[in-house]
Amino acid sequence: MVLARTSLMGLVLLASVGLSTLQAQTEERLTKPDATYPEGFALVQTVRELADGRVMVADPLGQVLLIVDMKAGTADTLGRVGQGPGEYRQPDAVFALPGEATLLVDLGNARLSEIGPDGTFGETMPITRGEPGSGGGLVIVLPRGTDSRGHLYYLPFGSMARRGVPDSAAIVRYDRASGAMDTISQVKLPDMTQSTSGGAGNQNVMISPIPLSAEDAWAVAWDGRVAVARSSDYHVEWVHPDGEVVSGEPVDYEPVKIRQADKETWAEGMGNGLRIGMSIENGDRRVSFGRGGGGDGPDLDSFDWPDVKPPFVSSGVFVTPEGDVWVQRSVPAGEDVAFDVFGTDAELKGKVTMPAGRDVVGFGNGTVYVIVTDDLGLQWLERYKRSTT
Repeated sequence: MVLARTSLMGLVLLASVGLSTLQAQTEERLTKPDATYPEGFALVQTVRELADGRVMVADPLGQVLLIVDMKAGTADTLGRVGQGPGEYRQPDAVFALPGEATLLVDLGNARLSEIGPDGTFGETMPITRGEPGSGGGLVIVLPRGTDSRGHLYYLPFGSMARRGVPDSAAIVRYDRASGAMDTISQVKLPDMTQSTSGGAGNQNVMISPIPLSAEDAWAVAWDGRVAVARSSDYHVEWVHPDGEVVSGEPVDYEPVKIRQADKETWAEGMGNGLRIGMSIENGDRRVSFGRGGGGDGPDLDSFDWPDVKPPFVSSGVFVTPEGDVWVQRSVPAGEDVAFDVFGTDAELKGKVTMPAGRDVVGFGNGTVYVIVTDDLGLQWLERYKRSTT
């Protein structure tokens, strides 16, 4: 009888813990923006909220870099189009740097530029650089995040290209001051196909990802931690700067069947995908980058499609200024956008939903910035107030 009573108490305790965890999770619905910029953009993928509440916006297709005042509905232009100092040709993304500075990814000039808090352009570095110990190998440093020490975090595309069809890649941390590179974690890449054409001396090899196949996704916190959403069993883990890994429990999800509307939605985003070109002339290797020029879009029937979507959107993992992780869940095309929110312990703590058709492009102090695309292809920048608890 004593054993039975003890077991029952244990079951009651476990049930109480489960109920407490469930009650601790919050649900937030973002319904109406508190500000909308009155002019449309061609393409916005990242924004950076400044200390005074204004936001820096890079538009690579519009070839403009702006500081936008969402409240007043006005904007100031930074720099100009060109190849010289203080100029850019395709300003693609902006990331925070120490001292209120900003890192600008300038695809058109294949360089990274530092912008001071007063808007002046400073040092630059090329996107492409030699890989240490590679005997002339090439690494493409396209940042996906930065931290408070000015480190850049990226996937080394140049290294992957030499290994044939890769199934994983390393998240690399690059120290701009010393040039040192170190591996933070390995992440699963989408499934890929390879095709070869041409003959000896003129052979073309094309490696293409399988659309909507499962892959890991990641984002960087300001303190240098890296959040990784694992697609194998859908859980989140934090990789700390010292290498410590904190993993959360797997999250249950209902697989979303891929239908024609989902394929069409995926194809709509392909026209503005990243293009990387390489040419060799007289031994001089040149690499070019760009977006746009997608034409009429891909033939959807030419792809091998999975039966279901992965648990989350590969481009939908973000770290808030407070250190939470937002992971965008896969939903049927046309449904409301849904995020799972994970805390610093990598455990699920809440959910956030917003109207369909929104894409998150950045976070600020109690804010989240999204873009919505109209029927003409123009993108409109909205700001929503959000909970920070």
